[in-house]
Amino acid sequence: MSADLDDTDRRIIDALLDNGRASASELAERAEIATATATKRLQRLEEDGIIDGYQPEVDYEAFGYDVTAVFRLDVDGAGLETVVADLRDAGDMIGVYEVTGSDDVVAVGKFENTEALNARIKSVLTHPEVRSARTSIVLDTVCEYDRLPVEAGE
Repeated sequence: MSADLDDTDRRIIDALLDNGRASASELAERAEIATATATKRLQRLEEDGIIDGYQPEVDYEAFGYDVTAVFRLDVDGAGLETVVADLRDAGDMIGVYEVTGSDDVVAVGKFENTEALNARIKSVLTHPEVRSARTSIVLDTVCEYDRLPVEAGE
């Protein structure tokens, strides 16, 4: 897919990463192209699945999710699919990743308080496919949901 992207596509995507609600004329200005061209390029990027929707940035603390935790799990190989599905569906995880190294799964969750976090830890620790789990509470969020520019040379 990325081989079909040129610098104009990348400038459009970077403009959307800065402002997902940018108008076609704003995208065109950033990409230094005509508005009609920006509209056509954007439609092609969506049709090709390179842009797969638009999501708002949410301040979870405003909703009372004051505790963020990182889970690192060692999982029985046959149970990996079940564990990641259970975490994905738990309702309090914002990211679940299958990884290489000494851990099999890394997950990041948001919780209203330490009691809710404790309940999730107990649930993870008693999961029949989880061999071991380590949890870290985030003390300070330095950056979160930062977007990586896709424009060449940046």
